This record gives sequence, structure tokens and C-alpha cells, in this order.
Amino acid sequence: PIMSVVKTRIPILRNGDELTRDEFERRYERMPGVKAELIEGVVSVASPISTHHSEPHGNLGTLMGLYRIATPGTKLHPNATVRLLDKSEPQPDLTLLILPSHGGRTTLSEKGYVEGAPELVVEISHSTAKLDATAKKRTYLAAGVDEYILYRVEDEAIDWFHIVDGEYVPLAADADGLMRSRIFPGLASDLAAILAGDTTTAVARLQAELSTRS
Repeated sequence: PIMSVVKTRIPILRNGDELTRDEFERRYERMPGVKAELIEGVVSVASPISTHHSEPHGNLGTLMGLYRIATPGTKLHPNATVRLLDKSEPQPDLTLLILPSHGGRTTLSEKGYVEGAPELVVEISHSTAKLDATAKKRTYLAAGVDEYILYRVEDEAIDWFHIVDGEYVPLAADADGLMRSRIFPGLASDLAAILAGDTTTAVARLQAELSTRS
């Protein structure tokens, strides 16, 4: 008898697909070059990235990178897939975490994905503004992400949330105009300088803060 082999084609990811996390990963791994996320069981496929997104991403990435270099026991992952909850697998623009060897709670899966809730995530919110401010914010809070920085490009504003009594509350700037992380000692940002595109001042103020850290 003649044996036939039927190959099953793996469907592509589409915006609005409702999938399990395992099925999301199965499809996503067959789509190199595409950025997609699973938030509360629903797929979100990213739009092409403009300079409205890439420039603030680079500016905040520079600050986070300098902090990571100066702070043993931390790790910075740009655009890393994070396996958070059963129905959520986001890909934050920036993920800053504490290594397990220094008391952090995340691990790496066999495929190199971050497992568990990082201490801090950053989203540059342009084409995904509504998602970042609603479902994604709920997801990060439910998973226990300690701090969530949301850069709202269209509004020219940056929200830095931290958890107080089980809810995200905006972090207020100190008298000197700096916002200081409650989790990462020495991580301070002059958000007004960042919004003005003055990365030189933002970097200088971060370095000054790090130099006083005990």
C-alpha cells in the first residue's frame, strides 16, 4: 500500500486571536521577524516601528543600560518574551530584573524566555497606547511586576507606577525633580529631561545619583 504523509500547516498569528499560551508559542516560533504578544489570552501583533517609538526606546534603554552596568546582580533585556501568567506572554520594550543569585525571582526557560515577574518593565506606548494602559497594565499588576514605566508618546508623558496596597500608584518626583525607583537603589530618572529629548542631562543626573549610592 502507498503511505501518504499529511503535513499540518501551523496557522499564523493574527490580531485578536484567542489562544492558550502553548499554542501562542507554537505559532510565534514559526514567525521570525514578527513581534507579537499574548495578553489576557488575546494575541496582539505589533505594527511597524516608527522613530516615534524607537527614539524614546533608545533613550530609556541608554539609561537602563548604564544602570545595569553599574549595578551587579541586575540584567537588562530589551524586547524579551516574558512568560508571566497562564494566558499572558508579553514582550516589554525593556525588562530590568534582579538575578536569582542576588534575590531575584525570575528564571530562564529552556528556550531562553524570562519566566516569572520581573521587578521592572518599560513600555513605549505609541501604536499600542490603549493596550499598554489597560490590559497590559492589569497583566503586569496581576503577575506582581513591582514597577511599570509607561512612556505615552502621543501625550508626551511618562508614568512610573509602583505597587501600593495591591494597586499601581504613580510614583511622584522628589523635590529635585527626579523619580527614584523603590526597588532598584540609585535608579533615578529626570523624566522632564527625557521628554525634552535631553539625554545628556538625564544621563548626567543618573550618574550623579549612582555616585552617591552606598
